[in-house]
Amino acid sequence: MDFTGVAGALHARLPELGERIAERIRADVVAYQDEALIPFDSLRHSCTANADLVLKHLSDAATPDPLPARETGRIRAKQGVPLADALHAYRIGFEFLWSEILDEAYRHPDVSDAQLVAHSAKIWSLFGRYAEAVAEAHRETTAELTLQRQARRSALVEALFTGVIADRTTLWEAARELGLPEHGPYAVVAAESAAPGTEPLVGIESALRQAHLPSAWRLLPDQQIGLVALTTQTAETTGLGILRRAHARVGVSPGFHSLRETPQALRFARLALASLPGSGPGVARFDDRPLAMVVAAAPAEASHLVKVALGPLLDLPAPERARLLVTLEHWFAAAGSVADAAEALFVHPNTVRYRLRRIEELTGRLLSDPRTAADFGAALLAVRGPAQEQRRT
Repeated sequence: MDFTGVAGALHARLPELGERIAERIRADVVAYQDEALIPFDSLRHSCTANADLVLKHLSDAATPDPLPARETGRIRAKQGVPLADALHAYRIGFEFLWSEILDEAYRHPDVSDAQLVAHSAKIWSLFGRYAEAVAEAHRETTAELTLQRQARRSALVEALFTGVIADRTTLWEAARELGLPEHGPYAVVAAESAAPGTEPLVGIESALRQAHLPSAWRLLPDQQIGLVALTTQTAETTGLGILRRAHARVGVSPGFHSLRETPQALRFARLALASLPGSGPGVARFDDRPLAMVVAAAPAEASHLVKVALGPLLDLPAPERARLLVTLEHWFAAAGSVADAAEALFVHPNTVRYRLRRIEELTGRLLSDPRTAADFGAALLAVRGPAQEQRRT
């Protein structure tokens, strides 16, 4: 008798063999002990199929078939079993099966030690091939599931930002799936992308999570937008610190308490982003500069305001126009103090006074008039805004 008899004898009691292998795996691998995670019937079926495959190969030298092994890897990935545990269980199954083969072989005196050695090499070669199939299928399925979860998560975030989710139950379910609390406070963040599809806030979700600030994000062609749960008293300060370290252009909405307010909060965050001067990094909170937010919310009206309030200055040659606008900005920043504005500009106070009088002469308006100050202040915010910057360039 050759080794075929050994394989045939074991194959005759395959159902019982598959169950015993499953019991051994469940006893030795902690991840397999949760019936809710891996039902015993599923494990037994997998063990039986893989044992059947090995025994058929030993009995008739059939071509190795990796499909049952791939199915094992795919199922374990879907069940959330780590790859290391799946491979550990697979090895235990092979070791158990080989021990059963040895026990059966000793019942057949015509099976020589040389045959056992040869088949030992064969079965462990099979183990290597099938373990590789398990790992490959596990990785492929895990990647697919990750993409599916990311797509699902992105769709839920998009639904919150667009207001598609409206009823309370669905909002609660979306919050739970995204890992967010059902109730606020929350804040929305909008960050400007340097190039289409690039993340300006790389690793932001992980960084916020480490600070105990759960969040959910969506990447758009020109922006990265996120919903952040402000779960602690210092959450806003902590979150702003993390955002500033990203060295990106970021706008932050006011805090809000209901997920129904997410679309409006996104608009506020985008207005805060639009209010950032220049083109360098910075973080702007909507509540920090309410007048700037009003200007950013109405770009066409703001552009008209610039023409009405500062039109004569804008018609000047570029060097003089820049001097007067910068002086006016520093005067506002210094709360109307000529001395402080002069110090910031590194000029004599009389120089500042001269430039301010020049502005009054050109516009026909007095800076001592509160209405003029209000109009000029709003116009300065508009003239330094993105729309005006684009027009000048």
